[in-house]
Amino acid sequence: MASPWVFWVIVFLCVGLIAALAVTLQKLYDLKSASAEERPCTEPCTQPQGWERLDELLTIMLALQEHNVSHSDAASREDFAQAVMDGACRFMGAPQASLMLWDDKTASLSVVASKGLSEAASRGFTLKSGEGIAGKVFETGQPISVPDALKDPRYVKHADDIPGPLICVPLILKSKPVGVISLHGMGAAEPFSDCNVRFLTLLAAESACILYNFQLVDNLQTFYMEMVQTLARAVDTKDAYTREHSDRARVRARRLAIEAQLPEPMVRYVEYAALLHDIGKIGIDEAILLKPGKLTAEEYEVMKRHPMIGHQILAPVKFLGPVAQMVLYHQEWYNGQGYPEGLKGPEIPMGARIVAVIDAWDAMTSDRPYRKALGREKAVAELRRAAGTQFDPHVVEVFLRIEESEWNNGRQT
Repeated sequence: MASPWVFWVIVFLCVGLIAALAVTLQKLYDLKSASAEERPCTEPCTQPQGWERLDELLTIMLALQEHNVSHSDAASREDFAQAVMDGACRFMGAPQASLMLWDDKTASLSVVASKGLSEAASRGFTLKSGEGIAGKVFETGQPISVPDALKDPRYVKHADDIPGPLICVPLILKSKPVGVISLHGMGAAEPFSDCNVRFLTLLAAESACILYNFQLVDNLQTFYMEMVQTLARAVDTKDAYTREHSDRARVRARRLAIEAQLPEPMVRYVEYAALLHDIGKIGIDEAILLKPGKLTAEEYEVMKRHPMIGHQILAPVKFLGPVAQMVLYHQEWYNGQGYPEGLKGPEIPMGARIVAVIDAWDAMTSDRPYRKALGREKAVAELRRAAGTQFDPHVVEVFLRIEESEWNNGRQT
């Protein structure tokens, strides 16, 4: 059995250890309290004003999502970027801002949207990776804030610079920087607080995802157009007399659709239809297509099948569904005397009515196996004569207005 003095030694050691632990914990508590007093914004989002800022940010982000959804067919990447600038400036009370995106082709950041900057100041303004404050943010993927941009030696100046705070946050997608948002002269309280930086980073991340989706759509549209042009050229190479006919029709159809104030998706479909309206001729015997004389009744009936053949080719392709309808009906007459179904007036899709006028004009003003091209005046007179019978009179009116403008500009040059 241990002696009593050993017992008391152990007791004193335990008391001493407990006292030392208490003193250490007190010091750690004091250090934490002092740190909290020196940096009151370390955890600002737990304060009431932090929740208010979060609510404000969520409102802005929801508005951006709504903008993206409601304008998904017509909005451009630049339109959305401008909406981001408006929201960021409102959130931070900033009178000036810019959104720059990285361009792989030029290996530089360029301004896509801005607020408080003149077009002259933003147009052509680029930064290399690591150049200036924004370039450094892009290079490192970390936000940078400075109390006065004009006094910072890293800052690259431009014409509309204003003094005051600057904060730059990266646009990051899949752990890779794709651009930078820069806010100048913030009026918000404590613009560089952890809370504001975090919130701006969230806004930038959301914006980067949506901007990336715009890029995917643009790439997809480019692919579609290239595919459609390839199909159109396949038709043109079969008929030497109509070579480049599809390209000419496409340019005129787009201008006409825009002038007629059709929505952008419809303009794009009309453009595709103008390129592909004769694709059904792939299924027509070349002896009929290239016959130098007038077609017999039997041959004409065979030729009349090309809109239906074109529709059969295009209809299975989902994104070309509206185009397939325009191709099917581009030989319908406004008075109901056309083919294949004898549709009349507004029963004929607007895109098909546009393509009908474009197709007829190009046929009249170019050489064909059975005749030489008509002169401009005769072609104009023929369109006017057929307005209301073969063609939609409104479409004819708009087309001739565009054609006259082009003719006059051509004579002046």
